[in-house]
Amino acid sequence: MELSGIILCLLFLDSSTSIPLVSNIDRNRQNRHGTLTSEFKSFKVKSRTIDDNILPLEAPGDNLNDKTIFVDGNNDNVLWIDSHEKSQPQGQVLSTRKHFIPKPKVKRLPQAIIIGVKKGGTRALLEFLKVHPKVKAAGPEPHFFDNFYSRGFEWYRNQMPNTAEDELTVEKTPRYFVSKEVPGRIYKMNKDIKLIVVVRDPVTRAISDYTQSILKWPKMPPFEEKAFIDNSSCVVNTTWSKLRIGVYAKHLKKWLKYFPLNQIHFVNGEKLISNPVDEMYKVQDFLGLQRLVTDSHFTFKGSWDFPCLKKDIKSDHIHCLRRNKGRQHPNLKPEVLKRLREFYKPFNLKFYQMTGIDFGW
Repeated sequence: MELSGIILCLLFLDSSTSIPLVSNIDRNRQNRHGTLTSEFKSFKVKSRTIDDNILPLEAPGDNLNDKTIFVDGNNDNVLWIDSHEKSQPQGQVLSTRKHFIPKPKVKRLPQAIIIGVKKGGTRALLEFLKVHPKVKAAGPEPHFFDNFYSRGFEWYRNQMPNTAEDELTVEKTPRYFVSKEVPGRIYKMNKDIKLIVVVRDPVTRAISDYTQSILKWPKMPPFEEKAFIDNSSCVVNTTWSKLRIGVYAKHLKKWLKYFPLNQIHFVNGEKLISNPVDEMYKVQDFLGLQRLVTDSHFTFKGSWDFPCLKKDIKSDHIHCLRRNKGRQHPNLKPEVLKRLREFYKPFNLKFYQMTGIDFGW
């Protein structure tokens, strides 16, 4: 039933009956029209509950000029009548003000997931997305669909931020893209979910992955020893995970068994860093968001190759990714790089064919 219809059916109670919520209102609460003062202490009930959680409270009188206010039954927020509304019938004001009562924010399962790839630029993408006022992201990578699936969807939901109905919940776990079981598990949760994959040149991705690992394990053998069998520059060691990740076509094939291509958006990792605005426009369009992350939010600081963020364009504060982004890669012999590019070439071409995008690697 429409709210205006409910208004017409209001049952007026005895004027001596006090409304319990009045005692819970902060009498000193400030608002844009003034302070709730003692003159409102004598409010009496003149209607029953409207729209389940809105109670109209009236001072003595028959119209809105006699100070009608509305109280949110969930949190006692006071909604004051604007001056231009005072001449309107009470039912009309209540009907038009129905949208002013916000529903509580709750934890929701994500509507979009950044599923990969590791060292492709997923962290940068998430930081850029979080600038959007309608995007809320989980904190650490949940790793639910690969590591903690047995804990159930309620556990997963509890890892998410509180969001309103018009906000988008996003999480990022780059390992999902290469995990065999994950596509089917995500499909079971939400077959209409939107998936984002950030990809970059698989050779530079592998080197970046190795560079990160060697910081944790300094005694790790040289890149060439891990990348080639018998320390040869001819036979690529396809069992090494840092090289397998870059065979994007193979991994994408698993996802296309469950999700149509139009539910998967591919971000060019190189362009995300060199020209973040264009890539972010595409991502926002894919997610159905207004283009609110714009060129005003990005700046390049000095010799730093990564874009820095101005989360608030009215502020001078600039946020840059940690300095371990863009760390120095090991110098590899040209023949090593050439052999790796030869190895990846057929897989890259297949990936271009599958996605309809030529990434130019």
